[in-house]
Amino acid sequence: MTSQKSTQSMKPATAAKKLGVYLEATPEEFREGEVTRDELNALQADPPEWLRDLRRNGPHPRPVVANKLGVSIAGLARGGITEALTTEQIEALKADEPEWLRTERTIQAEVRREAVRVKEKHAKEKKAEERKQAEAQAQAHAGPTRRPTPTRRTFGGRGR
Repeated sequence: MTSQKSTQSMKPATAAKKLGVYLEATPEEFREGEVTRDELNALQADPPEWLRDLRRNGPHPRPVVANKLGVSIAGLARGGITEALTTEQIEALKADEPEWLRTERTIQAEVRREAVRVKEKHAKEKKAEERKQAEAQAQAHAGPTRRPTPTRRTFGGRGR
């Protein structure tokens, strides 16, 4: 007896997020139906013209806008950007480089540096712990350590 394989499907919002496009800018037939995993894979492998155009010109969802500007999504909100932006609007912001954008880019760069520092610190700690465990394991396999027995020394040539 064989069971029929069920196809996974997702909401259009999930599919748009996975495709990196703004849902409201997608065609109506995309927004109204469910998208199967196979359909999503096909869209990623061979994107139709509407998808290529959206990726190229926008409007872009906030995660894509934040990435293109080099800031966080929260930084966009602090800068007053709450809507999707087109590629042209993003390029204009980059060219103007308002004060909030410079500030947010500085913050984002610091966050990235800190993340690298923490990652390196954890890697060192992990390596030290692994070394410690290896040493402990080596000692356990070597058996108990014994002190060497003292040898008898003779002094001055006079023996007993």
